[in-house]
Amino acid sequence: MRIGFSVPQFGPFADPDRTAAICVALEDLGCHSLWVADRLLAPLTPAEGYPGGKEMPARYATHLDPLLALGLAATVTERVRLGSSTLNALWQPPLVLARALTTLDLISHGRLDVGIGLGWMREEYTAAGVPWQGRGARLEETLDVLDAVWRSERVAHTGPLWTIPESTVLPKPLQSPRPPVLLGGFTPYALERVGRRADGWLAASMPLPHLQGLWAVAAEAAERAGRDPAALRRVFRLNPEVTTADADPGETHFRGTVRQLCDHLAVMCTRDTDEVLVDLQLTTDTPEEYLDLAAEFTAELA
Repeated sequence: MRIGFSVPQFGPFADPDRTAAICVALEDLGCHSLWVADRLLAPLTPAEGYPGGKEMPARYATHLDPLLALGLAATVTERVRLGSSTLNALWQPPLVLARALTTLDLISHGRLDVGIGLGWMREEYTAAGVPWQGRGARLEETLDVLDAVWRSERVAHTGPLWTIPESTVLPKPLQSPRPPVLLGGFTPYALERVGRRADGWLAASMPLPHLQGLWAVAAEAAERAGRDPAALRRVFRLNPEVTTADADPGETHFRGTVRQLCDHLAVMCTRDTDEVLVDLQLTTDTPEEYLDLAAEFTAELA
């Protein structure tokens, strides 16, 4: 099992100096990866609630840009993989996104994992001037453009949304043929796309039967596309609600003691390439608390 943590970038952690110091300390703990998330705004009267039926955490209203935060993490670390879980890829033209991600791969000396998704908040799409309808097709063409930019010496693309005349687009990423691309999502459509197009799935800690049902969709799609399902990575995000006493066993996919939470993650991670992403930004308020809890998770998962 690989162990990852979130790059501190929200609420009280939205301070570049604090972010850099914690990233260094997390690498020293021995984790395998660090991950940024993506928020554009926090509407005061959201039309839809936060996923899971809860209110959106207030600290998401204060945030650092994910790509710049990842660049900061890249400059202060040496070994850990650096990824996004999840970058909302549709708020900028894919050629511009490809340039930024290429630069990050070079800054990090080939440590970038590109984790992208559709997002879930309509208000962010409205503010970014991007249509909410047609998100799936927009993502498919975004993936087409990223592949064209990263895999071809002469870049050209003609599609419903974007046209790139035959051009030279340099430099290329350090990783060849491109950085790994992981996709988020929890619908059959999203998992079908993972199996057909991605290098892995940005998942979440969840009850095991739910996981098995979703993963079967990705595996079958990969086989239909002539791809090896066993080659697909899985990254299980956990936004933990840590308790001091044992929680109900039915809740340990998100709530419980550190040991309960880690025991559930260990059951989910059945392959050598499986990875855990523990996001402690909603659980702790200070760098000291963050790192103490990260050390507990690292020791238990290891």
